[in-house]
Formats: sequence, C-alpha cells, structure tokens
Amino acid sequence: MNFVKDCLKGIAIGAGAILPGISSGVLCVIFGIYEKLLDAILNFFKDMKKHLKFLMPLVIGGGIGIILSSNLLIYFFHTYPIHTNSIFIGLILGTIPILIKEVNQKEKFKKSNLLFLGIALFIGVMSVLGEKILPVHTIENLDFIYLMASGFFMSVGVVVPGVSSTIILMLLGVYAVYLQSVSNLYLPVLIPMAIGLLLGSFLFMKIIKWLLNQFYAPTFYSIIGFTLGSVFVLMPELSNGIELLLSVFCVILGWQVAKLIVNI
Repeated sequence: MNFVKDCLKGIAIGAGAILPGISSGVLCVIFGIYEKLLDAILNFFKDMKKHLKFLMPLVIGGGIGIILSSNLLIYFFHTYPIHTNSIFIGLILGTIPILIKEVNQKEKFKKSNLLFLGIALFIGVMSVLGEKILPVHTIENLDFIYLMASGFFMSVGVVVPGVSSTIILMLLGVYAVYLQSVSNLYLPVLIPMAIGLLLGSFLFMKIIKWLLNQFYAPTFYSIIGFTLGSVFVLMPELSNGIELLLSVFCVILGWQVAKLIVNI
C-alpha cells in the first residue's frame, strides 16, 4: 500500500517538472519528503537497499507524472482552471502551518527567520510575475550542449522549492520544445536535457543539503517563503460570486487533503 501511495506522490512530483507555475520541490515539501529525498539521493550508496526502496516508487510515479502531465493534467488545468488551481492553493496553504511547526520543533523560533521568509516570498512573487509576462519561444536547430545546459539550469526549479523550472526554460527559449518533446517522447531533445538535469540536480541538492545542515531554520523558512510565492501563479481568474464560492470550496478541499497527505 505504501508503494502505491509513494507512486501517487511521484506522479504529482513528476507533473511539477512540466506544469507551468508548479515546482517539484514545493510538492516534495508538501508531501513531507523533501529532506528524506535529498538524503536518499546524496547518500544512495551508503545504504542502497534502504534508499532504493524509498526512491523506486517515486521514480516510477515521476516518470508517469511527466508523461501524463503533458496531456491529461494540462487538460484539467485548461478545462477546469478554477477547480484545479484552487485545490492546489489549498494543498499548499494547508501544509504551511505544519511545516512551520516542524521547523520550530527542531530549532527555537527567531524573529530573523521571518526576514528570510519575506525575502524568499518576494523573490517567488517576482518570479511568478516574470513567468506571466514572458513569451514562450521556440529555438530551431538546438544543439546537444545547449540542451544539456538548459537541463542543468532547469534543475534549479526542480530542486529548489518555489522556483519554477518553467520560467527558466522560457528564459532559455526551450519550454515549447521541451513540452512537445515530452509529449512525443522525442529522445534527441530529452536525452541531453536529462543529462544536464541529473548533473545540476546533484549539485544543487548538495548545496541545499549543506544549507539545511548549517542554517536549518533560515533555509527552511526561505523554502516556506518560496512555497508561498508559488501560490500566486495559481490564483484563478474569477468573474462572479459563484466562481468565488467554488474557488473557496476547492481551497478548503485542498487544505483538508493536505492534512491527510502529511499524515500518510
């Protein structure tokens, strides 16, 4: 049963790597597996059996999520934007109090932590605004090295909670190519991007892990700030009171689901 639950988490995390405005890192934080995931990947060879048991369902689910999100999940975001966006908002907001409680249990609360949260929130909101105004470009004749570099920088959005990999790929002009390649499983684009993604993910995981070990509370409050910033990209456009009530209902639903997920 745990294998199935972890696969479902992996599907959501995989979707976060491709859906606009959704961060895989945020979803790992929401599911309460972010630190455990960092440890399992960075220390994989120290206890292969244990870490493989934890990672296998997430990897399988992640692969499924990436493939599904290029079609099915994007369909839901476009066809039912109010429902889908609002549920994700509730999912994120519902975990924030739990995350704050968790970090305060490990380290005594300091007012300076709110400064880190505020700065990260500001950066997250600015990233959201940038993503909304950036056009989606396409680049012809992309070479192997450029695609690998794109995957490397994309890893920042995959590893760091609240930083959207979408905006990074848009800035590099490869988001449309990436989306189409995932949908069609076009390996000449996916392979070099995957190589860059793996290299970048390992490097940035090392950095985040070091920060958590040395500056746990400030780093975690920064992560929470980035997570809160990701809420703004999900804000649905409401045109009447009925849609507002529907949105509020879905936010509450997402909030309750978040509580269940954290306790899984």
